[in-house]
Amino acid sequence: MSQYIPQIKKHATRLRLSGIGSNITNLLLEAQNDAPSYDEFVFKLFSHEVKEREAKQQLLRMKLARLPVNHDLEQYDHSFTSGLNPTQLNQLRELNWLDQCYNIMLTGPSGTGKTYISAGLGFDAVQRGYKAYFRNISDILSTLRLKDVSQNAAKEFKRLAEAQLIIIDDVMTLPVNREDGNRFFVFINQVYETTSFIITTNKSPAEWARSLDDETLATALLDRFLYKCQLIQLKGKSYRMQNRKTIFENEKN
Repeated sequence: MSQYIPQIKKHATRLRLSGIGSNITNLLLEAQNDAPSYDEFVFKLFSHEVKEREAKQQLLRMKLARLPVNHDLEQYDHSFTSGLNPTQLNQLRELNWLDQCYNIMLTGPSGTGKTYISAGLGFDAVQRGYKAYFRNISDILSTLRLKDVSQNAAKEFKRLAEAQLIIIDDVMTLPVNREDGNRFFVFINQVYETTSFIITTNKSPAEWARSLDDETLATALLDRFLYKCQLIQLKGKSYRMQNRKTIFENEKN
């Protein structure tokens, strides 16, 4: 094999071409067997690097998205809920709404698939190369509180501020104090024109006002979320309760 390989690897490391550096031996062997033209070989060389980088970026996007374990919409069971039929779900999965900066608000009782659907759409977005993040409302509020005093929170805030899709789970499930509510509004007001949101909630607009203890603030938040938004009301029994797990054998739900 070529005496230049060690030096090629050093140069690749220096130039941060890890895909080429780690695979140069195999790439040269293939070239010896296939005898490509010079331009074809260079094309294959850099195509390999691009492919490796895209794979690493995909893994990083998935890690930062922090999706729940269950998010495969191919396995979504429509028999447990109503409000979103297979055709509508497939239309949402095309992500045209995301390109147009629309929001989705999923409402309904616990266990009707709000989190599952939102996480699945988030997974589709990550797979397509979008910057998408799944956070519950407590995560968001914690980041907003700490962004000026914590480096990790500052990095997280920057990610969220530059996101193309933010999924916020369980909005207004618990009361939010006025200071946190104001921080949340300032953030949403900052990004809502350039970022799409998927909101899951089991609270009505009137209950948002009670959770925030501020009707004006609740109205302002809803105004921004609902300006360009598809509302989806899910109904049905809890999937988790219908498929309750047990440690005892032969015990029925």
